[in-house]
Amino acid sequence: MKLATLLIPAGFVLAAAIALVLIARLSPGVPVEVVPAEIGEIRQFIDERGTTRLPETFLVTMPYNGRIEGIDVVEGTPVKQGQIVARVVPVDLELSVEQATAVVERLEAAIRENADTTLEQTALAQAQQFVESMQSTVEAAEARMESGQARHDYAEKSLARVQGLFEKKAVSQDELDRAQLEKVQAAVDYRQDRLVYSAMQSLQAATNLLPTMVRQYIDRKDLTGSVLEKEKAEAEARLRQVRQDQQRGTMTSPVDGVVLDRKTTNERYLAAGTVLLEIGRLEDLEVEADVLSVEVVDVHDQDAVEIYGPAIGEPPARGAVKRIYPAGFTKISSLGVEQQQVKVIVAFHPEDLQRLRNGRPASPSPPREPPAAPRSGSRIRGCSVPSRPRRGSP
Repeated sequence: MKLATLLIPAGFVLAAAIALVLIARLSPGVPVEVVPAEIGEIRQFIDERGTTRLPETFLVTMPYNGRIEGIDVVEGTPVKQGQIVARVVPVDLELSVEQATAVVERLEAAIRENADTTLEQTALAQAQQFVESMQSTVEAAEARMESGQARHDYAEKSLARVQGLFEKKAVSQDELDRAQLEKVQAAVDYRQDRLVYSAMQSLQAATNLLPTMVRQYIDRKDLTGSVLEKEKAEAEARLRQVRQDQQRGTMTSPVDGVVLDRKTTNERYLAAGTVLLEIGRLEDLEVEADVLSVEVVDVHDQDAVEIYGPAIGEPPARGAVKRIYPAGFTKISSLGVEQQQVKVIVAFHPEDLQRLRNGRPASPSPPREPPAAPRSGSRIRGCSVPSRPRRGSP
């Protein structure tokens, strides 16, 4: 019983083995690809996710406080260097220019008026005539005083003689009285002549100052002219500033590029420095990727880069490492792990960048896996950064 029990399973296993061999021989089999082994390069890839960026953007800002007109250009609008993209309300600038111009013209008129000394020269000539006339008047007053003194002396002598004759009874009382009257009159006239002479001398002294006063006034006009010249220079500087503001009020694109962002649309009053537009050059588009510091040691300048992803489509875009930041930073991964990473900047190949700028492919391909590598890299957005090729066995 025991032997029979053992032989039955053994026979069953033998029959099953024969059946499997017959089935294997009758089935066609699974095709496999066979290639001969050979020595070649093993390329090590660092696969990271990156974002596109522009290394430099150009801001169009308010040059000063003012009222801006509505801006017509919108995001995505191509602009040329020197093309007008924004403008301060022209009427405000024109009024400022007119006001500054009027100030300059008024000062120029004041300078011309101040430089005209025709009236002052006439006053100087008149003052000199007064001086000469007063000199003659003083001389005449002096001569009249001398004449009055002579008459006074004569009257005194005549009175003395008449008094002597009156004592001798040679003249009458009437003649004596007449001699005394003439003496008194001569004395009064002499005192008046002296007073007139003194007054004329005082007037002469005052008149002699007139030419000096006129000359000082002319000299002072020269000082006023210097002040007016300084005020004019200040007004002209203000006019130049206003005209420069008028030119700066018409804002143009600094480069050939495209409008990236429009900060304001309608007419409004804005402060100086307010950003109106942001313009960039798509020709400078590049990719920024954060690479682990332990992997970035294998990345070098000008290393070839393959940029792929839905936004790129097929074929992938070519690129090259443009710059590696010298300092790293700490970043928390999606799993909550602190990682030391370094920024790597990748430049597009000019032909591929032009292709991408001309239009995105109609059917972009889904993200693909990078070529097999001895080690896997951390994945970032659409940027596969290979390190230098290394020789090795397959």
